[in-house]
Amino acid sequence: MSLTAQVFVVLAGLFHVAVFAMESLLFRKPSTYKRFLVKDEAEAAAAAPWAFNQGFYNLFLAIGALGGLIWGGDKGHAIALFACACMAGAGIVLVASDRRMVRAAATQAGPPIIALVLAAIL
Repeated sequence: MSLTAQVFVVLAGLFHVAVFAMESLLFRKPSTYKRFLVKDEAEAAAAAPWAFNQGFYNLFLAIGALGGLIWGGDKGHAIALFACACMAGAGIVLVASDRRMVRAAATQAGPPIIALVLAAIL
């Protein structure tokens, strides 16, 4: 895998670590839950269990992407690219489910899609 593709895998992985922190560790803060279109503290309390769980999904994707690069070789790179494909798919599902989330979806799916394209052509 080219160094340029690896850079985008790292960006995708780090983004998903940050989302893990927001969803699993910081979700009850108004500045955090409002990013997820949650209106108030009551909605945040109701959404907190799924946000906590969803945060770990994002952490596991990040571990796949970053761990695959650390592992290296064909197998490690395949794991990293599979994680990127899952990230890209999740971003597509996000925007398909709520058009207001287009910016978040682009931020989530952009780097892994770029990594996948670069890995395919370089």
